[in-house]
Order: sequence, then structure tokens, then C-alpha cells
Amino acid sequence: MDVAHLSLSIIICLIVVALLFDMVNGLHDAANSIATVVSTNVLSPRSAVLWAAFFNFVAFLVFGLQVAQTMGTGIVSENSIDGLVLFAALIGAIAWDVITWAAGLPSSSSHALVGGLVGAGLAKAGTGAIVWSGVIKTVAAIVISPVIGLLLALMVMVALSWTLFRNNPFTVDRMFRVLQFCSASLYSLGHGGNDAQKTMGIIAALLFTQGYLGDKFRVPLWVVLVCHAAMAAGTLVGGWRIVHTMGTRITHIKPMQGFCAELGGAVTIFVAIGMGAPISTTHTIAGSIAGVGLARKGSSVRWDVAGDIMFAWALTLPAAGLIAVAVYFLFAGIAAIM
Repeated sequence: MDVAHLSLSIIICLIVVALLFDMVNGLHDAANSIATVVSTNVLSPRSAVLWAAFFNFVAFLVFGLQVAQTMGTGIVSENSIDGLVLFAALIGAIAWDVITWAAGLPSSSSHALVGGLVGAGLAKAGTGAIVWSGVIKTVAAIVISPVIGLLLALMVMVALSWTLFRNNPFTVDRMFRVLQFCSASLYSLGHGGNDAQKTMGIIAALLFTQGYLGDKFRVPLWVVLVCHAAMAAGTLVGGWRIVHTMGTRITHIKPMQGFCAELGGAVTIFVAIGMGAPISTTHTIAGSIAGVGLARKGSSVRWDVAGDIMFAWALTLPAAGLIAVAVYFLFAGIAAIM
């Protein structure tokens, strides 16, 4: 796949693969948006995925495209991006998402895609292909985001607990069942705004290197719309294994805890989008859920489950990268023979 000689049919196939990743991302990360609202019985699973999918789609009306810019030009240098690099990166990310989805582990689709891009870029042109400043910013944001989500959720939980401790528990529960509609909407909005832009960046990078966008990198409106639609479609399918892990196995939550976790996570994601940092929404909501558990007491958080999740996170970037390297060399070899 020579960057200068991709046929239209190959470009279309690569876009389809990118949208497939977007759908898998939505399916894999459905738990991010709906785990708390389902586990607190505020919404049924079916209603929750419809709710989340809607806000995943309309997120393009709210946010700019800073994250897409980072993914398209800030991980692998423009000179090193070609069809095979993007294809290998996407397959690496999709493969790892499917593996962790089947295992019920909430790993990071962001991590997987960044790992796939880095692996494919290294396979093509070595370390010179990597934009290290962008990789470092992205990895740092991925690491910091769950900590910020944890702290924000913890602070909101403590503040509300002190404010409402004299109120009737039934009244508090009923109030937060209503408020969780708002917090779940905000989190789904942030999830769509952050995660759909990763695929936008990939597709726009492909179009840019093929000369379809002129001299300046940008994301066409049709790319924005189809990426949000693919994300919403994936969310509609749902990821019930991971919903169970995120919603019930880290810590037991009630509507007020669910509200605090979603609000803390949503604020973290909104800030990251503004900074152009493609963070992991999975990391963020997991940290936020742990934060509301800590607000009660440390022993209420199941640290063995959290440890399993952290192991999956640590493994994601290198695993997706290695898969991308293997895919790159496999198809480069096939192309050389042909």
C-alpha cells in the first residue's frame, strides 16, 4: 500500500475498517456511559443504551475537534502515515478491544488505538516516525485522567454527604434517581465527544495524505457525522460483560454515588477534550467509581478487581502495538510478493 498510489476502493475499505473500530469502541465502551445508571436501576439496560447512543451522536454539536487533530497528526508524523500504517493500527486496536471485551475487562480503546499507531509507525519507519511529544501528552493524560476522576467524584460525594446527611434516605435516593439522568447524559456526551474524534482523526489523516483535503489538515463534516453515527450504533449493541464489571464488581453504588461518579468523570472528559487530549473514558469512569467507594471507606472498593483492570490497562498499549506490528509486516510481505 503506497501512500501515493491508493485506489479509491482501497481508501473506502480503510474508511470502513476505521468505522468498524468506531463501532467496536462504542460496543466496548458502552459500560462507560451506562454501567452506573443500570446498576442503580435508574434505567433498564435497553433504555440506557438508547439514552447513551443518542448523546454519543449529538456530541458533535457541542465539542470542537481538538482530539481529532491530535490523533491525526500528533502520534505518527504525517510523512510516515500511509494506508498500511493506518490499517495495521486499526486492526491492532480492534483485535485487542475484542479480546478484552470477550474477557469482560474494561481496557482502553484510546490506549489500544495509540498503541496500534505507535506500533505500525515503528514498523514502517522506526522511532523517527513517532511524534513523541504527542505520545507523551496522550499517555500522561490517560494516566492522570482516572486520578482526576477519582478525586472529583470523591470530593463531590463527600460534599453531598455532608450537605444531605439530615435528609430522609428515601428522599435523597429519589432525588438522585432524577439527577442521574442529567449526569449520565453528560457522561455519554463526553464519551461521544472524546472517543468518536479518535476515528475522525484516523480517517482525516488518510484523506489528507491522499490529497483529498488540500494543504491543511481538517476534518470534513461528513467524517464527523459518520463517526458519531458508528459510535452510537456500537453503543446500541452494548457491552454487558463490562457493564457488570464496572457497575457491580468495583464497588456497590446507589443513585447518589452513581451521580457523583458520572459527574466527576464527565468534568474530567470535558476538560481533556478542550485540551485536545484523547483520554481513556474507561479509565476515567473506573477511577470515578472507585472515588465514590473511597468516600465511604477504602474496604468498600474491591481492589482485587481494580487490580485486574489496571493490569489490562498496562498491557493494552504494548499488546495492541505488537498486533499492529505483526499485521504491518504480514501485509507488507504479501504486497512485496504480489
